[in-house]
Amino acid sequence: MVSVGSADRYLPDTVQQAVKILVVGAFGVGKTTLVGSVSEIAPLRTEEVMTEASVGVDDLAGMSTKTTTTVAMDFGRITLNSWLVLYLFGTPGQRRFWDLWDGLAEGALGVLVTVDTRRLEDSFDVLEQLELRGLPFAVAVNQFPDSEEYGVEELRTALDLLPETPVVMCDARERAASVDALISLVEYVSNVGTVRVRETAS
Repeated sequence: MVSVGSADRYLPDTVQQAVKILVVGAFGVGKTTLVGSVSEIAPLRTEEVMTEASVGVDDLAGMSTKTTTTVAMDFGRITLNSWLVLYLFGTPGQRRFWDLWDGLAEGALGVLVTVDTRRLEDSFDVLEQLELRGLPFAVAVNQFPDSEEYGVEELRTALDLLPETPVVMCDARERAASVDALISLVEYVSNVGTVRVRETAS
């Protein structure tokens, strides 16, 4: 089990590989929550309180309790096993911040796309941006309490995904589910052995 605590501020001497991962998605889909749920260090957040200036700009439909938004990035770290560590960079979801993606994407192995089935259409432009940048990705479907349930193939069709693109159901608040989503991405985009990653992360 990957643990969280003050001792985890420093990487073990056995770590041989560090991998950069982007966590992207539309506004309010749970990116900050996911990074925070898995990070073994105190996550860096650049959240600001939403003001009246965002009215008519940021669509808060279905997000009545949301009061803050990421304006630069979220940053966290998770050591998957004794030799592999992931550095997570969460991006802002609003279109006006998309220019930040180019810098954050530099050197990234892959991207975890977080989607909300209540507002699935908001993810179409996000996926298009990834395709334009040629970044490999997996999809984490964040299951909110009032989300409708859909099958993986239904979502794959709705999002027009390739058959090999991983689609993982996930509650971004739950660490184990979020870790599984990250492992699915790493397995998809790297040469890391499937059994080795899963055995040492469980």
